[in-house]
Amino acid sequence: MMSMTWHNLEFGRTGFDFAACECSSNAQFHRFSVRNSGKGLYRSVTRGRGARKLVCCRRDIGRCCAFSTKAPETLLNGIAPGFPPVLDLKEESRSPISPTNLFQVVADDLLTLNKNLQSIVGAENPVLMSAAEQIFGAGGKRMRPALVFLVSRATAELVGLKELTKEHRRLAEIIEMIHTASLIHDDVLDESDMRRGKETVHQIYGTRVAVLAGDFMFAQSSWYLANLENLEVIKLISQVIKDFASGEIKQASSLFDCDVELEEYLIKSYYKTASLIAASTKGAAIFSGVDGGVSEQMYQYGKNLGLSFQVVDDILDFTQSAEQLGKPAGSDLAKGNLTAPVIFALEKEPKLRDLIETEFCETGSLDEAIEIVKSFGGIEKARDLAKEKADLAIQNLQCLPPSAFRLALEEMVKYNLERID
Repeated sequence: MMSMTWHNLEFGRTGFDFAACECSSNAQFHRFSVRNSGKGLYRSVTRGRGARKLVCCRRDIGRCCAFSTKAPETLLNGIAPGFPPVLDLKEESRSPISPTNLFQVVADDLLTLNKNLQSIVGAENPVLMSAAEQIFGAGGKRMRPALVFLVSRATAELVGLKELTKEHRRLAEIIEMIHTASLIHDDVLDESDMRRGKETVHQIYGTRVAVLAGDFMFAQSSWYLANLENLEVIKLISQVIKDFASGEIKQASSLFDCDVELEEYLIKSYYKTASLIAASTKGAAIFSGVDGGVSEQMYQYGKNLGLSFQVVDDILDFTQSAEQLGKPAGSDLAKGNLTAPVIFALEKEPKLRDLIETEFCETGSLDEAIEIVKSFGGIEKARDLAKEKADLAIQNLQCLPPSAFRLALEEMVKYNLERID
């Protein structure tokens, strides 16, 4: 539940509770015995004492993956015994993962979503629509609605659902609208001039129109959400909008605060990033009609993926150029937003605290602080944190039956880590 306490959410780096998985993948194994899917071929392999594996040969990746088809009773809280780590990316000969390839199995779903977004936002508001299109057309990957479609189709396999429901599709559209609204407001609050290499909405139309455009999209998405008539999903997504505000308040109240702890950073990151992804993946599972154990695992997958994504983004703020980022490098640190790399570096180098507490008033002090973060292990330890959350996300998927959609969900986790490898 979204109302659980932070202690129960356990953002710490040691303990983690998994909801019991009650899915029944064996009952569905016959569907996958031989199956062409996208760019891969699934085939059944028998090895000793009747144990079977599902092997996926992906031509675009250049390797094979094997999924266990043991009964769920052999899983421990949804985690397969001896499950190989996801993070040994450099040990394999593989091509870089691209979002285009990842989302190929739901390409038709995303095409339909793109066509629907303009009519959903509302053509009767041309100024607001033009502002929204500035974000819709700014090169976004549509990751969040793609996750809705992937989880929807992966969980549909569990219950024999042949096609997505209209609720699945509407949920994906609502999620993208909420995400877009949050980006518009974020850029206003952060006074950002660029987003994905393009001018931000408030730079083009002014702050007043930008705020109204974001408000309108939040309101419009809430109206469509209410019309889904599913109280559990309504509560889930409504909490996300509240979390956005909570995250911004937490961030604003801790600027240039060198005593901020990792737990606080993770909570803020959950509010601002992971909450929406977790709600997206759980909402998709709910509309598939799976049991509560599976939908909770999908929530945990979205949460851990979202946290891993945020940590990677915060690393890239130090390691990429302004051209690659589409905004000035080190911009979070310059504004006093202390992220994981900074928090870890503060543990090693006291001088970094002095630079931050002066709010970089001296020429060159920001560049010096960035160099300290890089030189005193901040990047490396943040990378470990991102991989830790990624491992948890992979484990959360073990209750799903083998399919092209589950494979894409796993590859999404790996794609995120490849951004910093």
